[in-house]
Amino acid sequence: MKKITRRNFIGQSLLGGVGLGLGLSLLPSQESEASTTQKSEYTLTRHIPIEEGYDLLVAGGGPSGLAAALSAARLGGKVLLVEGTGCLGGMATSGLVSAFPRIGDGKDLMAGGILWELIEKMRERGYLGPGMVPEKYAKPPYCWIPFNAEGYKLLLDDLVKEAGIEVRFFTKLIDVEASASEGKVAGAILHNDEGYRFVRAKAYIDCTGDATLAHLAGVECREAGRDTPNIMPASLFQYVCNIDFKRIKGGSGYLKQAVEDGFFTQPEYSLTGLYKAGKSFGALNAGHVFNLDALRNKNLSEGMMWGRKVAREFFEFYKKYVPGYENAEQIATSALMGVRESRRIVGEYELCYEDLRTLRVFPDQIGVFRYHIDIHPYKADPNVHNTTRSKTLKKFLDGEHFGVPYSILVPKGWDNLWVAGRSVSSDILANGSIRVQPVCIMMGEAAGAAAMQAIRTGTTARTLDTKQLVTTLRKQGAYLPQPVLNKEMTRH
Repeated sequence: MKKITRRNFIGQSLLGGVGLGLGLSLLPSQESEASTTQKSEYTLTRHIPIEEGYDLLVAGGGPSGLAAALSAARLGGKVLLVEGTGCLGGMATSGLVSAFPRIGDGKDLMAGGILWELIEKMRERGYLGPGMVPEKYAKPPYCWIPFNAEGYKLLLDDLVKEAGIEVRFFTKLIDVEASASEGKVAGAILHNDEGYRFVRAKAYIDCTGDATLAHLAGVECREAGRDTPNIMPASLFQYVCNIDFKRIKGGSGYLKQAVEDGFFTQPEYSLTGLYKAGKSFGALNAGHVFNLDALRNKNLSEGMMWGRKVAREFFEFYKKYVPGYENAEQIATSALMGVRESRRIVGEYELCYEDLRTLRVFPDQIGVFRYHIDIHPYKADPNVHNTTRSKTLKKFLDGEHFGVPYSILVPKGWDNLWVAGRSVSSDILANGSIRVQPVCIMMGEAAGAAAMQAIRTGTTARTLDTKQLVTTLRKQGAYLPQPVLNKEMTRH
């Protein structure tokens, strides 16, 4: 195992007078057991074509990334959207988490803009789950909104094509050229089967989920398991078919019996749940992969294999213990691990538990939402499980929600870089509430609009007129009821 360290940039023109030679030094990794026998040093030099002319590069095509790209492109930006898999949607598609939490606060509809557009276009195409009509999901008391992952993929393909977005699938962000002292990103190194490319853009949005672009650029970040004592467990979703939904009556009591029977290799004390995704199939979110460090490839790789074992055991549990599953069949497990916690940036403001508890309203809020603090137990222990469940917000009253400020999208001290998705600036408890897909979509839409505003007004992410940003988002249909707007973002 080798550790790659960038050394210097050299070389001549490759494309119309523009080219880049990248000198790399390959050194034995300190973290590899095999490194003790690797004493040699190698040098790798590559000439990398430079691509320019983009307003915005968006890294990651999940919920926040697709929204960021759509928002910016519809405002006239030339956008490059880079995604490591072969489809857009992220956890909604490759991760099989094909359901949105409630989008109403018990009184008002919190969804607007791109989020509402996605829901309505899925309904028009027949991609929503059985019985999903606006009377259920867009009016009190509201409900979760399941949808067909394959249909969602097709919809997203159509939307990015209509917006004129350039999408590169199977493309990984592998390095970034940036100046942390100046707070500017100069370019990103991408890699796919065609080789390396160095892409320059005016602005960059990190929607990787792991703050990969921000981290490589030198942004200050907090990493789970290193800057925090624990790592929240991950889960691997699965699809199960041939379910008799009429006979299902829950599963918690059956789970207790199965644990007492010694059914599981790894005992579990909670069922996250299953929702009806089709007439006879459902999406099952059950089982945990504990101590998964998603920022370490070896750990993530082993976690995927263990996650498939855990998923299969839970499928077998349902089939054996829970009425309605006797004839069930496992269709697939997700291609992406459901990571709940990895890396979060340090931003111009950090959303915290008190902000949620007090239902804080921010002048620069770019979205509002209400969702319990979803912290999963850090280990398979009934005492830990019960303690973790108590760390939730009090029950929301009708009409109550909290604000999501623009400033948590901006890495502290950076000018042309935004972050959207679960790696935004927030403490662990607040992040447990805002990491869900609807909020990620809201954050992505705001980041895309902010990037285009900064480019056109000659301002930066930190000096952006947030009053103008909120006005733009309102015109795009976002629900932003704050009575007071400020030009400057919220800071500590």
